[in-house]
Parts: sequence; structure tokens; C-alpha cells
Amino acid sequence: MAAPKKKIVPDAFAVNRKAFHDYLVIETFEAGVALAGTEAKSVRDGRINLRDSYAKFTRSGELYLLNVHISPYQSHPGAHEGDPTRRRKLLLHKAELLRMKTQTEQKGLTMVPLKVYDVRSHIKVQIGMVKGKKMYDKKDDLKKKDLARDMKRDIKNYGIKI
Repeated sequence: MAAPKKKIVPDAFAVNRKAFHDYLVIETFEAGVALAGTEAKSVRDGRINLRDSYAKFTRSGELYLLNVHISPYQSHPGAHEGDPTRRRKLLLHKAELLRMKTQTEQKGLTMVPLKVYDVRSHIKVQIGMVKGKKMYDKKDDLKKKDLARDMKRDIKNYGIKI
């Protein structure tokens, strides 16, 4: 009997921390990205910025990633890739695309890239179906994080065992 496959833990090339602060993540999807030329090398070097980026459907029903900045690869100064913030096509199954489209139209959710990582030498993007947080929600989250950090510090300093 063959040994079960180990789940591959992806190392993130970029994480959109601002999205976790500004939005409530409801559901996530894993999508491939159509990159051109040396963009994959730049992503693997960590030269990608996800801030203020989002995903949007076109009229033909294709899903594109917008406002993602991928810097040009440094080792090939002659290889010009064009606009670093160009739109990039996301690769998903039709059923997933349909599900995402209905959620954005009916529930009013937004699609935001959360992480960019590598799975078996393929660049993947984790797309989150998100809903905007209100200011009081953000403050509550910060309070909870502060309390958890204070409790952890007190447990460590005073040797309290739970």
C-alpha cells in the first residue's frame, strides 16, 4: 500500500495584510495566474505587491487580477515586460468561476488576493471572497489581539500553567 501524500505547505511570496485588516474573509479560492516572460522569476524573488489589488470579471466571464505590481526582473535588463501593473488572467474551473460570480452579484462580496505562493513549481494566488469591515469591527479586532498578547505575556512571565 502506498504511503499517503503529504500536504504541501506553501511558502508565501507575498501576503496582503491590509486585506485581512480591512475585510472580513468569508471564503477562499486557489487560482493559477497567467504570467508572461520573466514575471514568474520576479514573483519568486518576492518582487510583488498586492496592496490595493482586486479581482474582477470581464463581460466575457473571465476573471482578471488588477493592480498587482510585479517589478521587472533585474538579471535581464533588456527583457522589457511592459506595464508592471497590467491585468493578469486567473485560471479557475468553470464551476468555481460561476460560484464566485453569483456571490459577487447576489451577496455584494468583493474578490481580493490574499496570498501568492508556490505549489509544485506553479505560482498560485489565494483569492478571498470578502466583505468590508466597519471601523468598530477593526477596533474590536485590535482589542482582541492586544488582550491575547497581554495574556500570553503574563502567562510566560508569571509561570502560570493552564
